[in-house]
Amino acid sequence: MTFLKTLTHRHTTKAYDKTRKIPADIFAQLLEALRYSPSSVNSQPWHFFVADNDEGKARIAKATSGPFAFNLSRVTDASHVIALCARTSLPAEYLQTITDQEQIDGRYADDATKESITKGRNTFVGLHEQEGDLTAWTQKQTYIALGFLLLSAGFLGVDATPMEGFDAAVLDKELGLKEKGLTPAVLVSLGYHSDADFNAKLPKSRLSEKSLFTHL
Repeated sequence: MTFLKTLTHRHTTKAYDKTRKIPADIFAQLLEALRYSPSSVNSQPWHFFVADNDEGKARIAKATSGPFAFNLSRVTDASHVIALCARTSLPAEYLQTITDQEQIDGRYADDATKESITKGRNTFVGLHEQEGDLTAWTQKQTYIALGFLLLSAGFLGVDATPMEGFDAAVLDKELGLKEKGLTPAVLVSLGYHSDADFNAKLPKSRLSEKSLFTHL
């Protein structure tokens, strides 16, 4: 599938074929898309909870009750569901793990480079802490990962549904997020749409290029 075809073909799936599972090798690539998503100063301020069986999906589905019941089947019938969570703090020990991994991966030419990059990252994180918007910033970073996941799914022929329609407090309690220093950002169901998915049959609709872009 060409890149443009991927963009125009993918859609937000409304109903899943619960008999179809994403092949393990395909799903592994989707996890890599999340892992390799970019983030400001390589902060990687996120964690992903993966439900690949009925038990795991049932836990996430607890957050799709009451006013969010319209998303219940999109969780239970999908092949896989991922809860993308943002970190509520970036303590020194977490930032050190990033530095250590960059060292292992050969990102530093010398100690001076390592010190400069580490200092820059710590300074930038500190600025957000001082401004009191760290959680808002990490949520924004997590949505970058969401975009990478959705585009990768489309490219690999996997259908997806990003969902903000869930009870964050219920999911927080079920997964113990607060204790882990996390907050839920968005859910994504993944799988293959069923014949009941009306959105798969509709043409794509977007505003015109003229209304969206100003060329300077």
